[in-house]
Amino acid sequence: MSNRLNIWKILFLIFLMAGTAYVIRNSYKEKNSKEEKKTETYISNKGKVFGTFYSITYCADKDLHTHIKAKLQDVDNSLSPFNRNSIISAINNNRDTLPDRMFLKVFTLAQEISRKTGGAFDITVAPLVNAWGFGFKQGTPVDKSTIDSLRRFIGFSTVELVDGNIIKQHPETMLDCSAIAKGYGCDAVAEMLESHGVENFMVEIGGEIVTRGHNSKGQAWSIGISKPTDNNSGSENGLQKVITISGKGMATSGNYRNFRIENGKKIAHTIDPRTGYPVQHSLLSATVIADNCAIADAYATAFMVMGLDKAIEFCSNEKNIEAYFIYADEDGTLKTAETAGMKKYY
Repeated sequence: MSNRLNIWKILFLIFLMAGTAYVIRNSYKEKNSKEEKKTETYISNKGKVFGTFYSITYCADKDLHTHIKAKLQDVDNSLSPFNRNSIISAINNNRDTLPDRMFLKVFTLAQEISRKTGGAFDITVAPLVNAWGFGFKQGTPVDKSTIDSLRRFIGFSTVELVDGNIIKQHPETMLDCSAIAKGYGCDAVAEMLESHGVENFMVEIGGEIVTRGHNSKGQAWSIGISKPTDNNSGSENGLQKVITISGKGMATSGNYRNFRIENGKKIAHTIDPRTGYPVQHSLLSATVIADNCAIADAYATAFMVMGLDKAIEFCSNEKNIEAYFIYADEDGTLKTAETAGMKKYY
């Protein structure tokens, strides 16, 4: 009886010691985990690209700015019409060139969105944008005959991808990916950061944004939507709305910064590819959230061409995108409209 009692005592002591060791080990793990979170290092890199500025914040154990700049240069070498040696410049100047992976990816996506939006988004709009003084070349003074002559070379159906090459029906047709390239640049940098094991970051290029994970406070990234007050000086107008996103791309398009006044009339930089003229409607800005920033960027531009009613109608039939619109009513008062899914980002 005594031996059996002693065995139970020994087993109990072993169990007690094992339990104590388990508690101590977990406590040590939890302490180390908290210390690791406290020592997370967030790095911020800034610079200029695509004629605008970028700001990239990420959590990593080393500075990746050299890799970021290299990736942005790759995008510039492929898609920038301001770069004389880029692939898109070679295509515009009818030089023999083989498009790279980046160009093919963006071109294919652009054509898909052009078809879906009935031409409201169109990367062949460049000659018209240039003619109105908002592009990478300066055109002649604009009149109806100028617009009519240029429209012969406009239309996403006038260019196609054949066996890996871009075929243009008209040598005069020029491509301009400005309305999708910044978004794609954000996606390209995001992909590069993830390849280096970075899980928490925000990439912003000229107002287009991609986020993953959380910020330095352990929260989803907070992004502001600017009030669309006429202001082409580049200074801030204040915020209309603040949203929180993670794992998405976001882009905003508007006419409240890039415009000019002629004979007392405001000329917006958004040109409708289907008419050849700057848009004239009540929609002031369109913010789009999508699975990647290139998609968000393109749709934001398309919605500014469509106008409020058609943009809302389009969104109601399109999955995987959410949108927030700011417009002016008949009295000039700012109003907002949004898709039902936008509320989850507030």
